[in-house]
Amino acid sequence: MSTGIIVAVVLLVGFFIVTRVAGGGRISGVDARAKVAAGALLVDVRSPGEFSGGHIDGALNIPHTDIGRRADELGAKDREIVLYCASGMRSGHALRQLRGLGFTAVHNLGPQHAW
Repeated sequence: MSTGIIVAVVLLVGFFIVTRVAGGGRISGVDARAKVAAGALLVDVRSPGEFSGGHIDGALNIPHTDIGRRADELGAKDREIVLYCASGMRSGHALRQLRGLGFTAVHNLGPQHAW
């Protein structure tokens, strides 16, 4: 196998691992802002302490550990929702939980600074 093919395979596998760990459903800051401007719900899944230390204007704070039991606060299961946290890991976890509950239009901005 040539070096180029090995590098391509490694990059492809790495991409799938990162996408899976981060929960997939990643969205760019530009696309996230457009969705929120069009009515999507913006949800900060960090802790209340992190949220009070600074958050994106208009965001609802539901910590990722509470997202399952507070899912009724998000509205219809087909509502556009954009999640974010500090690194993308907790928002990825929340995305997977919500998809498991039947939410179909959930997106992971990842870290807050991507906004």
